[in-house]
Amino acid sequence: MTQTGARENLEGRVQRALTELRPYLEADGGDIQLVEITDELCVRVELHGACVDCQMIHMTLKGGVEHAIRQAAPEVTKVEAINWPIT
Repeated sequence: MTQTGARENLEGRVQRALTELRPYLEADGGDIQLVEITDELCVRVELHGACVDCQMIHMTLKGGVEHAIRQAAPEVTKVEAINWPIT
């Protein structure tokens, strides 16, 4: 597989993980969007709606989002939210 093909495969797996999580976030008035995957395999996401101000977002980000992404793409080194200061 080419480097471009591998990158597209990784992005597809991350997007699928986020798609599976999205209904749970939307049920609480939030959402999440993939912003980028860095060369160091750090996944950067942006939180939307109620997720931005939610007091439980740390648990959601680490326990839900990061777990789901790492299950789909174990090579990911880190997951961080660009619009949430503590990840």
